[in-house]
Amino acid sequence: MLAGLLPGIVEVAESFGEGPEVTLFPEEAAAVANAVEKRKREFAGVRGCAREALGRLGVAPQPIVHLNEGPAWASKAPRWPDGILGSLTHCDGFHGAAVARATDIASVGVDAEPHGPLPEGVEEAVTVPQDREALARLAKEHPEVHWDRLLFSAKESVFKAWFPLTGRWLGFEECELIPAADGTFTARLLVPGPVVNGVRLDGFRGRWRVTAGLIGTAIAVLPDGTMAA
Repeated sequence: MLAGLLPGIVEVAESFGEGPEVTLFPEEAAAVANAVEKRKREFAGVRGCAREALGRLGVAPQPIVHLNEGPAWASKAPRWPDGILGSLTHCDGFHGAAVARATDIASVGVDAEPHGPLPEGVEEAVTVPQDREALARLAKEHPEVHWDRLLFSAKESVFKAWFPLTGRWLGFEECELIPAADGTFTARLLVPGPVVNGVRLDGFRGRWRVTAGLIGTAIAVLPDGTMAA
């Protein structure tokens, strides 16, 4: 699902359903020792995808543990091997990972969600007025797509691309997201954006896909501050 949404310099690995059984490194197993079984399976599944994608970059299998630094909301971000940037995502029936060398890319963010409407009340919590105007228009023009869920996923990808560049939180209300029917989306930051190679970003551009009952979104920021999509 995510394959093809990112440039070739980013390696993507994904699994559908429960995915293959993945043996965790001791450090990884310790990180989820007290978690429920569902969380353990999700944790293992995305690390299996990450190891597969890293292997294509010539990186030997190794533990991918939590960052364990900064505020609580940031501490669970993955700690990648030196010289590597990446993004992980999972939802019911899907695990995915996208990785690249830090010399080839400045940041990457991916997200997957079930292709269904958001729970009641969530849309209001994750949108700004401009978002809601776009959602209403798109729902009339293309009712086969759950645009509210797509917007939520795209904002998740925006945050995952934003965080490595800033180390800061980005709220849903700090970004305006405009999806397009051609499989792209544009995010306009409502707060000062990160500086990449001397260029201050005022937003992000990405791509999306709906397939197999799932929505996938992805963003890649190149080292010169331009977007891959």
